[in-house]
Amino acid sequence: FLLPPLSLLLLLALGIFLLYRRAAVARAFLLAGVGLLWIMSTPYFAEGALHWLESHTTALDSRYQSADAIVILGGGSYFYAPEYGGADTIGEASLARLRYGAKLQRETGKPILVSGGKPLGNSVSEAQQMRDVLEQDFHVPVRWIEEDSDNTFENALYSFRLLHQAGIHKIYLVTHAWHMPRSADIFRRAGFEVVEAPTGFTTRYRTDLLAFLPRADALRERNTFIHEVIG
Repeated sequence: FLLPPLSLLLLLALGIFLLYRRAAVARAFLLAGVGLLWIMSTPYFAEGALHWLESHTTALDSRYQSADAIVILGGGSYFYAPEYGGADTIGEASLARLRYGAKLQRETGKPILVSGGKPLGNSVSEAQQMRDVLEQDFHVPVRWIEEDSDNTFENALYSFRLLHQAGIHKIYLVTHAWHMPRSADIFRRAGFEVVEAPTGFTTRYRTDLLAFLPRADALRERNTFIHEVIG
């Protein structure tokens, strides 16, 4: 209920409901709803919010920072993919993380743990999907899979249990740059020493008039920002 666009639609609905009861209050709600909807769906402001999150991490240079394992966090599934025989496979966010995790594994030679359960009740865990893609498509081995977690807190908790048994406490943590501040904090609280390995930074080719016009994809980016702040 706190995430757009539902939160904004509820605000507008409340304004309409009050329109003939408390006109002044209704106008305030309607103006706020329309204004927030415009700002939240404008690329310039949506990307700026993600830039603020991403400013709390930096791209990794693996030549100067070392760790004992690579932990890659799941980022959602592509359900019933027709071109893959109707099976569940990784979504776009997970693919971006796996691509960078594979690059990091080739550079460092460190073993990989993939983490992700069945948060939406899918038949195959995100961790299994990630392992299959890494081994079959990227030809990179996966040593551990953690497939019981439904959120970032559980990613950290269950990954620590697995790697603690292997005597590993210092990890490269791979996830999106906007997700890294929250993820790194949670993994450190779980007991890990974290070397941040963010990917998927928010970049723009150029800023022009179109950056100030509302777009649906910008609303999704703002949704991501608010989700992270609430998290």
